[in-house]
Amino acid sequence: MADKSFLTDIKTLRERARQHIEQGAVTAGYRGDRDTIVDLLNEALATEIVCVLRYKRHYYTATGINAQSVAAEFLQHATEEQVHADQIAQRIVQLGGKPNFSPEGLATRSHSEYHDGDDLLEMIREDLIAERIAIDSYGEMISYLGNDDPTTRRMLESILAMEEEHADDLSSLLAEMGG
Repeated sequence: MADKSFLTDIKTLRERARQHIEQGAVTAGYRGDRDTIVDLLNEALATEIVCVLRYKRHYYTATGINAQSVAAEFLQHATEEQVHADQIAQRIVQLGGKPNFSPEGLATRSHSEYHDGDDLLEMIREDLIAERIAIDSYGEMISYLGNDDPTTRRMLESILAMEEEHADDLSSLLAEMGG
């Protein structure tokens, strides 16, 4: 078996690093389709923003005997979804894109929907549905990325894990409340 080096020689790495420095973190070794990935990430950003808004609405309008504990869960989820939005926006910028925070078209860019919810059970159900949509969306994005953009893939895998935790939390709440 021939001795095979797995790394580019140092001189070549240094030369390549000096080329196109205006592209920041995106080097010649980047294999992803940046335009498509930025578009996907802007959809994910819209999804997270819609989730933040829905959770905040539910936090402020939750009423009933279990409202205090459920509202606290809504607030925690809203805070975590905001962190996801920030991570996604930062990655879009790293890829040379522009994060789309425009309220115009936000609902159509988002994979999840915004529902007010008339009562606590409906709020929990709608949030659980949104989490399940996010789980499937992120799973498909992760599959699409494969090894072409490992940094974005790892970020989305981390977000996916949190979305699964949210869905589990909401499913437990629904079961506890007999819904």
